[in-house]
Amino acid sequence: MPTVPDVENRIYLIRTQKVLLSHDLADLYGVTVRTLVQAVKRNIERFPMDFMFQLTNEEAGKILRSQIVILRWGEHRKYRPYAFTEQGIAMLSSVLRSKQAVQVNIEIMRAFVRLRKILVSHKDLALKLDRLEEGYDAQFRAVFDAIRQLMAPPKKPAPKIGFIP
Repeated sequence: MPTVPDVENRIYLIRTQKVLLSHDLADLYGVTVRTLVQAVKRNIERFPMDFMFQLTNEEAGKILRSQIVILRWGEHRKYRPYAFTEQGIAMLSSVLRSKQAVQVNIEIMRAFVRLRKILVSHKDLALKLDRLEEGYDAQFRAVFDAIRQLMAPPKKPAPKIGFIP
């Protein structure tokens, strides 16, 4: 059974939404991707565009490259994956009714709630920092700037291209 950290590691931010991809959901639910997609397509009226969408070739390519460094023969994806929002994942519980699906859905919902709490606490901290900064003069500006840099997510270095002599 997956844990909350297992689920959190599979959540992506795509089109400004936190989503889980069809292949990750199939793995978590213990079914094939084909079975998952078939169940969804049989109940497509339950999955409007804000619950589920199919990735573009560009989006799918970026995610595939970020997950797999070298593809082995025969491991290419034939179809673009689907992305499920939190609401879409909740709807999956009515489509996939196994005991494992119910338990997995509980862990997924816990992961989304935990992420939301982290985001709220980060925003609260930023607001408190802004209020503190208003009360102090310019000599503390460097301290506040340093704190903001620590709060910012790390920037990924650009990949190096070409040969280095």
